[in-house]
Amino acid sequence: MKTRASVAVLAGLLLVLFAVYVLLGSYTVTIPDFVKIVAARLTGGDPIPGASFIVMENKLPRAVLGTMVGLAFGLSGALFQTMLRNPLASPDVIGISSGASAAAVVAIVIFGLSGAGVALFALLGALAVAVLIYSIAGGKRGKRSGSSSASGVSTKFILGGVGVAAAMQAVVNFLMTRADVRTASEVLIWLNGSLNSSSWERISILGIALIILLPAAAILAKPLRMLELGDDAAAALGVRVPASRFAVVITAVGLAAVATAATGPVSFVAFLAGPIARRITGSNSLAAAALTGALLVLAADFFAYNIAPLLLHGTALPVGVVTGALGAPFLLWLLAAPQLKRKDA
Repeated sequence: MKTRASVAVLAGLLLVLFAVYVLLGSYTVTIPDFVKIVAARLTGGDPIPGASFIVMENKLPRAVLGTMVGLAFGLSGALFQTMLRNPLASPDVIGISSGASAAAVVAIVIFGLSGAGVALFALLGALAVAVLIYSIAGGKRGKRSGSSSASGVSTKFILGGVGVAAAMQAVVNFLMTRADVRTASEVLIWLNGSLNSSSWERISILGIALIILLPAAAILAKPLRMLELGDDAAAALGVRVPASRFAVVITAVGLAAVATAATGPVSFVAFLAGPIARRITGSNSLAAAALTGALLVLAADFFAYNIAPLLLHGTALPVGVVTGALGAPFLLWLLAAPQLKRKDA
């Protein structure tokens, strides 16, 4: 009951924040004008020319894409963290986002691609790195030796991901030294994660992917809860452990990959959403983690796009800069918390 109530509250907060994002900010729109603008767009009219463009081509697609990306990142992180039973197991930490970034930089610097080409390379890079890490972790073997096996897979997955992430970062750094100034600036914008390139085309592509991946995650929720009990217990309950684990990995990687392809690697959203949602609901709720991810992205981009320019003399920030600033201290706290508890004991 508490989980359902918490999810409902998070959904309500998301609707409120979405409305604030679209209606307020550097350009404010009244609710009646917003209704007129949307209705006119649906019928082919344009009642308020300047406002119509700002709302329909900037604020609304930016809010929609931010919500979808936040849902995907939050759910992806929760799937990894729940399956591996480790709060460090998120696409940011285990190299999935790094693989997408390295592939995107290759597309920009070497092949001179942009837009959909970069997104496709990012998607393929994330999938390739996921397959590599999964092979390193020995996930396909699925040895049923209880919690020790699950713990071993988790450790190998995370350590293998950290190693692969370091290699991918080296690739990015090398290519950045070979790029000209204009290309390097384009790469930096993409690497920071930004909603500046939001468009209805990107929303439609990401929407098609989420129509497939979100139901898949919902179907996997039940076997995922059983996998938390350990491989032996899950197998005794009828779960096909290797197949279920592989399906969770593919779904989580797909969510992180399509989100990264749409906006770039928005740092630490996948890492933060699960633990925050767990503290709110008291359980590993995938829906709560997804909603928390969307709230993080929308709130961070509202600050970066509307408030930061007031503080930084007109300089807007990519959303990834704000989420990265939030995630870094949270990671340090997460690592230090067990040590602090032991000292208190």
